[in-house]
Amino acid sequence: MINKDRIVERFLEYVKINSESYNEGTFAERLVKELEGLGLQVEVDKAGEKVGSNTGNIIARLDGNLDIEPVLFSCHMDTVTPGKNISPIIKDGVIYSDGTTILGGDDKGGITAIIEALNVIKENNLEHGNIEIVFTIAEEVGLCGSKNLDYSKFQAKKAFVLDSGGDIGTIVIKGPAQDKIMVKIKGKPAHAGVCPEEGISAIEIASDAISNMNLLRIDENTTANIGTIKGGVATNVVCPEVLIEAEARSTVEESLDKQTKHMVHTFRKSVEKFNGDVDISVNRLYGAFSVDENDEIVKLAKKAFEKLQIDSKITSTGGGSDTNILNGNGIKAVNLSCGERKPHTLEESIKIEDLCILSNFILELIGILK
Repeated sequence: MINKDRIVERFLEYVKINSESYNEGTFAERLVKELEGLGLQVEVDKAGEKVGSNTGNIIARLDGNLDIEPVLFSCHMDTVTPGKNISPIIKDGVIYSDGTTILGGDDKGGITAIIEALNVIKENNLEHGNIEIVFTIAEEVGLCGSKNLDYSKFQAKKAFVLDSGGDIGTIVIKGPAQDKIMVKIKGKPAHAGVCPEEGISAIEIASDAISNMNLLRIDENTTANIGTIKGGVATNVVCPEVLIEAEARSTVEESLDKQTKHMVHTFRKSVEKFNGDVDISVNRLYGAFSVDENDEIVKLAKKAFEKLQIDSKITSTGGGSDTNILNGNGIKAVNLSCGERKPHTLEESIKIEDLCILSNFILELIGILK
């Protein structure tokens, strides 16, 4: 029932619309028109005003003709950079960027599949319960859109987020919490050639701390990283200040707390050792989520893939997504692969076949819910 040519045409049109984080407005306008044309009730919320985007989250609902449990599908509208003036290329059934930008399949592949499924439902008068859609803003810069949703607007208690990479059939049931750690180390300036002993090097303090810190892969559930270091004035000045951005993640929140405390303690210990000063802030960006692989939502996804003769794969992720936020707000959610390859890179690609399979998956899932 799906229309392959329409899927390809729509995807190509979507990725050509600039929608880097905080600038999703033009793409949102296109989606609102399409959703309304398909008979959905559509609202654009005020989240953009809170986070600095030129639009808000799109919340839409297609009223059902069956009195059954509603379902929610979720994707994000924004892309990472460089995502302007994307010029997609098709080669051997695969869509690529031209190598100067990302492709934008993350997450326009998922959105394309949802819109195609809605088209098929309308064209064929298919039976279904209430179908809810949310297209979020600013996901790539901290899940800002989903953090600012009004969750009382949703009836569904189950959600399928279409925003993972890898093989179609991948079902992500576990994801980490993340702490962002901001550190400002303060030393004391001095002339590096005349009287360096009168100075306190913030760079030396930072180096001492980092060299004594457990980083990268901590255990099977936990990671930690020093992301950026900025500081220094000139080679002839003992560095007076260093700014450090770091993170820690874990699917086990107790392990995350332990790792974050270790990093903070190590910074403070080195600062004390060299008689410097430090300001440290820790922000929990999002909580972890874990859905039992025997939960009904996982069984539904597996059954829909089985109907398409697609092998399903249960897995976890080290990245954050709107799935974390949905689960944290009382909507049980799993993240499904859209078939994206090398997302966030200039080599990003997606198979046309996978876009078609994903569209069919949504239809099969809606059929199973009957």
